[in-house]
Amino acid sequence: MVSSGLAASLFGVTQQVTPHPFAWRPHPEVWLLIAAVVLMYFYVTRVLGPKAVPRGQPIITRSQSRWFFMGVIVLWLAADWPMHDIAEDYLYSVHMVQHLLLTWVMPPMMLMATPEWFARLVLGRGRVYRVFRVATLPLVAGLGYNAIFALSHAPIIVNDSVRFAGFHFAAHVVIVTSAFLMWTCVCGPLKELRKSLPVQCIYLFLMSVLPTVPGGWLVFAESTVYSVYDHPWPSLWSLSPADDQQLAGFIMKVIGGLYLWSIIVVLYFRWGRELESGTDTPDPHRAAVAATRRAKANSLGLSTNGDGPSRNGSDNGRLVTPSGTASPPPRE
Repeated sequence: MVSSGLAASLFGVTQQVTPHPFAWRPHPEVWLLIAAVVLMYFYVTRVLGPKAVPRGQPIITRSQSRWFFMGVIVLWLAADWPMHDIAEDYLYSVHMVQHLLLTWVMPPMMLMATPEWFARLVLGRGRVYRVFRVATLPLVAGLGYNAIFALSHAPIIVNDSVRFAGFHFAAHVVIVTSAFLMWTCVCGPLKELRKSLPVQCIYLFLMSVLPTVPGGWLVFAESTVYSVYDHPWPSLWSLSPADDQQLAGFIMKVIGGLYLWSIIVVLYFRWGRELESGTDTPDPHRAAVAATRRAKANSLGLSTNGDGPSRNGSDNGRLVTPSGTASPPPRE
């Protein structure tokens, strides 16, 4: 995810390749990133949590803690040696695995690890929240992520990101940020931004279809697409540049698709269980709107059924006004 050295990360200098794929190379910037993420976790749960969460309510659940540390492990695996070095210096197929870990595996884990109270504390209720809400709409987030994902596999982007560490770091920041936005409507911490289970299934299916375009392009390319992976030194595992990019396309198209389809299957059966038990979860956004309407109606002294004022049977179908008097029933 980051450079081969802290100086390279800061100044964007050309990376020096060591022609030994499994020779250990330290990445102190990665260690600092992991340490900062873990320290932030403890600060949020030990310092902010007791101040922001009412007494008696959990600051963070065990499930959220597990998701967080699994997300940290995936981030570390993808960003540090040996995956980072092999992905940059030897095999584009490993680079593809790195991208899938950073965009399809780590972000949903981190989102499921985020407590709702912390997300609301960060976003607030003003302009930042409104912008975030628009940015996480399925159409906006889905198309935005796939556009960035496809652009990140253009030859000029890949070649320059491998040659210049600073550019590589910036490119990964952009694509990982877009991945967080893309996953928010599926497993984000804010219920009103998550879509219903059937909508999530359709959304993830489309997310699995769109990457087949760049994936198919890599599989059926007749020549080497990325010159930076046409190395003068012996290839790793006897993979030619053409074989390597075909394997990368297979990983993107087939392995990535199977991963998303497995999530779709889980969501589908969860939806089926809810339908059978009669506890089908409504669209969280609609539920939040209905709750807001009920709160406003209650503040005015009106009885509601979730969609608007309802008639009170004891008043013969008349609405109760804020003053406590009953208005005449409407004409049939």
